[in-house]
Amino acid sequence: MEFFRDSKIQFMKYRKYWMILSLVLLLVSAIVVFGARRLNLGIDFAGGTQLTLKFSEPIEVDRLRDIVADAGVPDAVIQSFGVAGANEALIKTPIVEGSEEGSQGLVVSALDAALDNSGAGPDLNRVGREVVESFLTSRDPDARLPGLADSTGLVDQAPYGPIADAILELRREQGLITDWASISALAEVTPESAEALESGARLGKFSVLGAENVGPQIGSELRRKGLLAIVSSMIGMLIYIWFRFELRFGVGALVAVLHDVFITVGLYALAGFEFNLTTIAAFLTLVGYSVNDSVVVFDRVRENLRRSRSRPLEETMNRSLNQTLSRTVLTSGTTLLVVGSILFLGGDVLRGFAFILTIGVIVGTYSSIYVASPFALLWETLFGRGARGRRREARAASR
Repeated sequence: MEFFRDSKIQFMKYRKYWMILSLVLLLVSAIVVFGARRLNLGIDFAGGTQLTLKFSEPIEVDRLRDIVADAGVPDAVIQSFGVAGANEALIKTPIVEGSEEGSQGLVVSALDAALDNSGAGPDLNRVGREVVESFLTSRDPDARLPGLADSTGLVDQAPYGPIADAILELRREQGLITDWASISALAEVTPESAEALESGARLGKFSVLGAENVGPQIGSELRRKGLLAIVSSMIGMLIYIWFRFELRFGVGALVAVLHDVFITVGLYALAGFEFNLTTIAAFLTLVGYSVNDSVVVFDRVRENLRRSRSRPLEETMNRSLNQTLSRTVLTSGTTLLVVGSILFLGGDVLRGFAFILTIGVIVGTYSSIYVASPFALLWETLFGRGARGRRREARAASR
């Protein structure tokens, strides 16, 4: 399918203006990232604790912030999480000095006290399988223990394991168990066990859906490895294109990749998304896409150079860009449909990842035309065969 048959757009004619635009965008990105320090580092890199909580009743973010601050954990970032009405919140706290477990214990204890969540008996919204099983075994409401003694006289110590598994599965599905009726409705739970649980256990007012803690050394190591991964991929791409084509094209592709990554980082920081390990994966994907687009153009330039080496490189580039224009539009358009769908419909978890890919596809398409090729042309002008010849003639004339 060709959208642009026999097009003769003079892409290189206005390359200086597009390069100025790119420099302006790069300057804005640098100001946003390094000047305004808008890059929102996640706990993967900055270190700290992240808790995802679900509450039985709506709770204001300001109240949560006061509770966490009173627990001696200042500068926490708190925001509502999930769909409206889910009563879920995300709490991110900085590194707690001297604590390998982070601030999880402090925050949970403070919430227990503030929400009057303490009491006798295990909290079925917080305890693990072993605690539930041990609680039922100690009471043995179904009288399962006497009948489970084997020929050696030993007793099976897990007669209530299926009930514990069913309760934890219910908690995973709902996030938070709010009524005893849902436990009684489980096929594994007998009426006697349900009565024992209701009389001796309790259903807390919140549950911890997820907890993550990263220490300062791990955060620093992850930052170093993430940066090393991106830089290594760029160097690898440069070497690959250098060997496959020529150095001038390798330089053009490398400049285009750097251009795409820095502009996307700036927009990502401006949008306020969290920069974490998933972000690194997205940027590595962006590097691959950007180079692939440039390689397609350079491949056509190489073919056209073989057919007619007498033509100026600028003319050959214009011709090659026009010949690959339909392919560029089709590839970028269909990719945008996919990543755009993820961006708008993928939910909060995938939004940052999809944002990078969406911006990366747009900027990468632009750079394959107005950054990679112009810089390859600039390199040829400054250091190519013609430039070397002119320098030799100038040296000879000066003697």
